[in-house]
Amino acid sequence: MNSEAKISQTANSAFTMDDFAKALETHDYQFQKGQIVHGKIFQLEPDGAYVDIGGKSSAFIPRDEATLRSFTNLAEVLPLNEELEFVIIREQDADGQVTVSRRQLEINHIWTKLTQLQEKSQAIDVRVMGVNKGGITVNVQGLRGFIPRSHLTERDNLESLKGQTLTAGFLEIDRSNNKLILSQRLASRSANFNTLEVGQLVEGKITGIRPFGVFVDVEGISALLHIKQISQKFIENLEKVFQPNQVIKAIILDLDEGKNRVALSTRLLENFPGEFLENFEEVMNSAEARAERARKQVE
Repeated sequence: MNSEAKISQTANSAFTMDDFAKALETHDYQFQKGQIVHGKIFQLEPDGAYVDIGGKSSAFIPRDEATLRSFTNLAEVLPLNEELEFVIIREQDADGQVTVSRRQLEINHIWTKLTQLQEKSQAIDVRVMGVNKGGITVNVQGLRGFIPRSHLTERDNLESLKGQTLTAGFLEIDRSNNKLILSQRLASRSANFNTLEVGQLVEGKITGIRPFGVFVDVEGISALLHIKQISQKFIENLEKVFQPNQVIKAIILDLDEGKNRVALSTRLLENFPGEFLENFEEVMNSAEARAERARKQVE
């Protein structure tokens, strides 16, 4: 064995487990902003608490980063010696200390939960916090959301909504821009959709007349009565048959909640071609009995 090999072997054997432990103690942990870490609170202060997260020096969590919830005693939300999860919001300073947060972690979890609710088209209860000319601001599980005036069921007296709890669906969730836009009408429409079924007789008001058919408001849902489903007889001009705000009864022919579509039919209520056009009142007055007979044709 040459002299260089002997020196190398001696150097390797001289590095003991104690040396390895000391090396770990002096290791420079590279904590990064956004990183999730675990640690224990070991000292409470009036303005926050110190956390052992395994670095060369302790981490600090400011009082206003402890939680989204309101509290009086910091020990209630940051109990001593209990292992908790934190997110780093400020990287190491000159002393190697990082700043961590529990509040931001809770916010991250809420954004994730809201995104999942949106994907499932589920609604959520929100509390009205403020009003402006464009709509209302709401508290969404601690986050600030907005409902445009056009997406409220009550659009005239917005001040009366302050402090109320509303059920709303999601229009837009943009976590990167901290944007959370909701719709009360969307949630109401979704709830009403659940009460509808194919073959059901419904009553609604005509909101629009087009060459291809008429739009009917059914419990807040815009349904279409296509020209081919009005009568078994050909219709040349729908404006001669219907008037805006006219109330009609029709059978639900098809439902597609995903596309927010409801197809109606009055053709199925006829006993003979053209009856709807010739004896409108008679068809409407006996619509329930006619719908029962026609239900099997739809199903």
